[in-house]
Amino acid sequence: MEKQIINTNNAPAPIGPYNQAIKAGSMLFISGQIALNPESGQLEKDDIITETHRVMQNLRNILTEAGMDFSDVVKSTIFIMNMDDFSQINEVYGKYFSGYFPARETVQVAALPKGVNVEISMIAVK
Repeated sequence: MEKQIINTNNAPAPIGPYNQAIKAGSMLFISGQIALNPESGQLEKDDIITETHRVMQNLRNILTEAGMDFSDVVKSTIFIMNMDDFSQINEVYGKYFSGYFPARETVQVAALPKGVNVEISMIAVK
């Protein structure tokens, strides 16, 4: 199976030894995204709503680079620092899908990179 590295300047550059995404055949595996603004390099975490929107915009930009969109997403994993933020994250997340929602799990964790409050990874199929 042919693998292709997907990178875009419209999402943050990886902060470790990984790629933004890997396309393997018709499947796209997107690394966890945090609320880094790709233009400024600054975190956007004024509140959990702003932070979640930035994460979803980064994911959308990677999907676009791969010729996909949120309708192609089949699986998401959401990592959050505080389960009390779940409903707000869920509300923002849901706005990026129209009628079709992927399989998903949400996990509360002890820490996330750069002290963020939410990180989301996705798998998409075209």
